[in-house]
Amino acid sequence: MAKTNVTRRIDAPIEAVFDAVANIEKFSSIIPHILSVEFLTESRTGVGTRFRETRQMGKRQASTELEVTEYVPNQRVRMVSDQGGTIWDTIFLTTATADGSVLLSLEMDARAYKLAAKLFNPLIAGMIRKAIEKDMDCVKSHCEANT
Repeated sequence: MAKTNVTRRIDAPIEAVFDAVANIEKFSSIIPHILSVEFLTESRTGVGTRFRETRQMGKRQASTELEVTEYVPNQRVRMVSDQGGTIWDTIFLTTATADGSVLLSLEMDARAYKLAAKLFNPLIAGMIRKAIEKDMDCVKSHCEANT
């Protein structure tokens, strides 16, 4: 599993779309299978913010520690996690369009560095993509319903 790209056109202001993905507390309230978020730093937004996210993954719960490594308001936010022998590097990009909508793109790069992850990640690639698509659909629905 290398890169996964998912894009949604959202009829909402770019500020609202960016806030929905970059504001960790808001994002966790939008995505129903995120059960909790625990901040590991004083900051709750911006570069250097670290947090632990717990999600329902099928019949089990999984917790992941993430760090915001890039943050450009209304343009992009990048979050990185080192989990299960893989570096998960995720960037949300927001781009205004001529018709006033926003293209929200998510690019996830999964770089396995342990043998087990190199063998297992390709097996879960489809599941990961479906989960990302559901997250993006939730963000789209939220933003469009609140404008």
